Amino acid sequence: MTEVKNPEQKQAYLTAINALAQTQAPEWVAELRRKGAVHFAELPFPDRRQEEWRFTNVAPILKMPFAPVAASAPSIGNDDVAPFLYHEAAWAELVFVDGRYNAALSRTVSLPKGMYAGSLAEAIRDEHPVAKKHLGHYAGNGVSTVFTALNTALFQDGAFVYAPKGVALEAPVHLVFVATSAAAGKTANPRNLIVLDESAELKLIESYASTVNDAAYFANSVTETSIGENAALYRVKFVDEAPNAFHLATARVRQARNSRYTSYVFTAGGRIVRNEDKALLDGEGADCSLNGLYMTDGSMLADNATGIDHAKPHCTSWIGYKGILADASAGVFSGGIRVQRGAQKTSSQQLNRNLLLSDKATVDTKPLLEIFADDVKCTHGATIGQPPKELVYYFQTRGMSPETARGILTYGFADEIVAQLTIEPVRARLDRLVFDKYSPK
Repeated sequence: MTEVKNPEQKQAYLTAINALAQTQAPEWVAELRRKGAVHFAELPFPDRRQEEWRFTNVAPILKMPFAPVAASAPSIGNDDVAPFLYHEAAWAELVFVDGRYNAALSRTVSLPKGMYAGSLAEAIRDEHPVAKKHLGHYAGNGVSTVFTALNTALFQDGAFVYAPKGVALEAPVHLVFVATSAAAGKTANPRNLIVLDESAELKLIESYASTVNDAAYFANSVTETSIGENAALYRVKFVDEAPNAFHLATARVRQARNSRYTSYVFTAGGRIVRNEDKALLDGEGADCSLNGLYMTDGSMLADNATGIDHAKPHCTSWIGYKGILADASAGVFSGGIRVQRGAQKTSSQQLNRNLLLSDKATVDTKPLLEIFADDVKCTHGATIGQPPKELVYYFQTRGMSPETARGILTYGFADEIVAQLTIEPVRARLDRLVFDKYSPK
């Protein structure tokens, strides 16, 4: 094994990895974890000399001796998780406490024949053939970055959602990841696997929240997704971690011919939040749309690393992210579009727009195009500014205060993303959150 990089920071993790290696697991899972452990030992933690991490300093994470959250009885009940649920009768709402599935707090519904929505750990124990076929195949073999490798080495549970051929589930599946006081000073490594077979359709909601406000913890999640031919996945992710928490999430998607992937990522809470949402368009006619809204304040940092790799011809894609930054907070956006040789007739657009509500707020944005084909249509752009003074003045002439005018303009800026949501209860909840956050007090 190569010499360990960052040995002091890694020691607690390496101890946990060695302990987990002694537990029983199917050989295919044990092998996946071994690969993750080897790469975690070899790879250094990122620093700002690396281009992808140039504006995101992970030093605050590494200063704390995080160890994995121990498996223990949950310290919360139904009343604690109720605010994070939607309580829609037709929805399956699966609750994961500190990274582990909790059946008592979850609400399951009758699913179509062959469909699975539940614990990944249970699927592994049952040797579910779909989980065995797909787990570890889309996130760079599970070891593409040091944090992905850490998750691969230490994951024990997470969500597994499988929609068989032709199944179109109308009601969404809601995955709720809740951090508790037991997670303070520790790391949760949930591993999620989403698989849609040919012509399947699924709506998926992910919520990340906390029952404690003053705890520092580390949520290090990896989600792998396979979307089959003519299948469609509609995904909404909402991050509202505790103010001192760290949330690093890697999402990797592979799309087959004529598939559709639509993603919305909303970030509202956490000390450092990094969402990686990247897709491989691996079949002709695939369509991918990555959308997001990050709302930061205090000293929060929100980093959105998006990417779409056009590997086959006749595919379309869109990346559209907005940021609203207040106080001394910071935002980072990177949008990578790659068009491989032979991926002719590609059509791709990306746009990042940012609204600064404070002179101390900062944002770094980097739309990027890499084009290796000659018959394509690709555009990119970025804007950074404050609420337009002329519009603020216009509202003032109608009797509004400057604060009310800026609040209306900020709400309207955010609502361009929120209003696109087609799942009404989710749209209504986020609309209320944005209104309450930016309306004058």
